[in-house]
Amino acid sequence: MKVSVTTLSIAELDVELLLIPVSESHIEAARLNLAEAFGDVIQRAAPDFDGKAEEQVVLYPEKSRAKRIALLGLGPWESVDNETLRSAASAGATLAYKLKVETAACMLPAGALDVDTATQALVEGFVLGSYRFATYKTDEKDKRPGPMRLVLHAQDQEKACRAGAERGRVIAESVISARDLVNTSPNEQTATLLGKAIERSAKKHGYEADVWDKALIEEEKMGGILAVNLGSVEPPTFSMLTWKPENSVNDKPIVLVGKGVVYDTGGLSLKPTKGSMDYMKSDMGGAAAVIGAMEAIARLALPLHVIGMVPATDNRPGVNAYVPGDVIRMHSGKTVEVLNTDAEGRMLLADALSYAQTYKPALVFDLATLTGGAVVALGRTAAAVMTNETEGAAERIEAIEAAGRESGDLVHRLPMFAAYGDQLKSNVADIKNVGGREASSITAGKFLEHFVDYPWIHVDIAGPAFLHEPKPYRPYGGTGFGVRLLVEFLRNYASPRKKK
Repeated sequence: MKVSVTTLSIAELDVELLLIPVSESHIEAARLNLAEAFGDVIQRAAPDFDGKAEEQVVLYPEKSRAKRIALLGLGPWESVDNETLRSAASAGATLAYKLKVETAACMLPAGALDVDTATQALVEGFVLGSYRFATYKTDEKDKRPGPMRLVLHAQDQEKACRAGAERGRVIAESVISARDLVNTSPNEQTATLLGKAIERSAKKHGYEADVWDKALIEEEKMGGILAVNLGSVEPPTFSMLTWKPENSVNDKPIVLVGKGVVYDTGGLSLKPTKGSMDYMKSDMGGAAAVIGAMEAIARLALPLHVIGMVPATDNRPGVNAYVPGDVIRMHSGKTVEVLNTDAEGRMLLADALSYAQTYKPALVFDLATLTGGAVVALGRTAAAVMTNETEGAAERIEAIEAAGRESGDLVHRLPMFAAYGDQLKSNVADIKNVGGREASSITAGKFLEHFVDYPWIHVDIAGPAFLHEPKPYRPYGGTGFGVRLLVEFLRNYASPRKKK
């Protein structure tokens, strides 16, 4: 989508739809100001619109070059934040699609706002709200594109508006890249094909990619990845994504690890199909988030050395599949007793987290659709976040939670008390791969903790990564959750004092 900024008066905007977000607190002032530009059509709409949240009304002004005006309610001003603006802009995008509009414009709402971040939020909401996944549709009416251009009205803040609009566009497009990867049909998303998609992304957006084949994975003795892959006819891959600009502010890299189980049957611990296996193309949501984040990091030219890792395979019940009772020797040298082959994501992540130690990283994230327990605990609104109890743990958690609030990718902390690790004790190996039903999200985190010796943040995105019912600017299917979270965290990490 093309996104531009203008300083023309609102009455001169030649668009098919002009979106005007208005809060309850500013409704009277808005009516007076808009009447000057558009005539009494604004006053005539007064009985139908008073700025309440999610309220909207479409007007057809005579005194305007805009063919239509849509007033979008924000609710009381004291409750308006970036997420309110994203949701309002998304509602505007849905309206634009319904009206078959190709060109839309959006005003900044009245009130004391940081123009840079408000513009970013509006653009993110509109672009993400315009998303439609129609790759496999054959009827042309189902493939109809949404709006093609969005114009932001900058008022007297053109520089800040342009910066926010461009950043919002780049981040939203990177989220869309992640959504498309998750929504791709499993028969077109093998580990090898995912590796090729990473290579195309790297070439297009300017970061480096190195995709390891099975032989290299075997050479590195990544026993967890190889065990999960045993039941598959497709080989695994391990992709390394690198962004290292000359102006990097960090001597030690930040590493992002994304779970890349391209399809999960549960292996021999077979999942039920309905409500579970039928959505397991989403089990590479963590990998998609890392790829999308790397695209955004490169396109925004963040001054950070960042490494992405995507261990990838499918998990199937083939004739050679690993079985409950197997003891697997991992990349770190630790042994794991497998008691459930459906706890496979942590086997991949453990090898990647172990390998990350070779970089002596400043900080490592992993993102994974890891446990159903995270969905039970937090639903599909927020992801679970955990960190190892080392120096700086409180600051790490506070920083990632703040990034979640700012970006809209919400996270909520879970404890990592040492006692939870007792549930992973094995009689025959160093640890077992499941800790039982109780606190299953936490014990999954405690499992991964065995493979890190650096500051680390684990994000279980099982709930918000894939939706069965759409939410504002988040569609049915893959949501791209995690891209905005990581980018917001890393922007602040790179420049904490300058970041607004």
